[in-house]
Amino acid sequence: MKVNHLYKCYDYLVEAADRAFQKIEEEYGECVKCEIHCTDCCHAVFGLFLIEALHLQKHFHRLADEERKAALLRAEQFDQQLQALQEKIEKANHSPEGADSLLGSERIRCPLLNDEMECILYPYRPITCRVYGIPSSIQGRARVCGQSGFQAGRPYPTFKLDEINRELYLLSRKLFQEAGRSDLDSASLLLSISEVIRTPLDIHTFPRASDASSPTVLRSNAP
Repeated sequence: MKVNHLYKCYDYLVEAADRAFQKIEEEYGECVKCEIHCTDCCHAVFGLFLIEALHLQKHFHRLADEERKAALLRAEQFDQQLQALQEKIEKANHSPEGADSLLGSERIRCPLLNDEMECILYPYRPITCRVYGIPSSIQGRARVCGQSGFQAGRPYPTFKLDEINRELYLLSRKLFQEAGRSDLDSASLLLSISEVIRTPLDIHTFPRASDASSPTVLRSNAP
């Protein structure tokens, strides 16, 4: 299956995100507080579409054995905390919007954050991580890192993360098409980073939207 063109499209999205971050940093440098060992974004809960999950997993397997083993141990703790969060959401009977809000406010350490407070896959980090320190728009709502200097009520350029997520969804959907799968709605599933590094990913055995029940498999609002 020849899908290199789809990964080139993903690389373009990464470059667009990096350019957007750089532009806002140049214009509002006093507000962007990102620096080495700042780990606020490393405790946010979010999921990855298939195309980004496959990209991250490929580079994870290239790490040294000891580094991977340490990350997998951290993944076990991540899973336990995510399971507890999912149960909390279910017991509270939240609406989809309420569940998204709770997920967005929860703080769980990413398995890729090592004990030196550094990302072990920083050059290959997801797009969400790349733009965390600048204003972004998600589901029509502006959001920004709490550590930044951006002030509420003031107008700033906003990175449209919804649009990027839609592109990631469409690329993942095309991966399903290339693989001959008919359940294209499964491309809307999101995988936690823990799931990505723990589980061998294969397009043919990727979970179906109808039977995905793992707490480390999330759902997106992508159309």
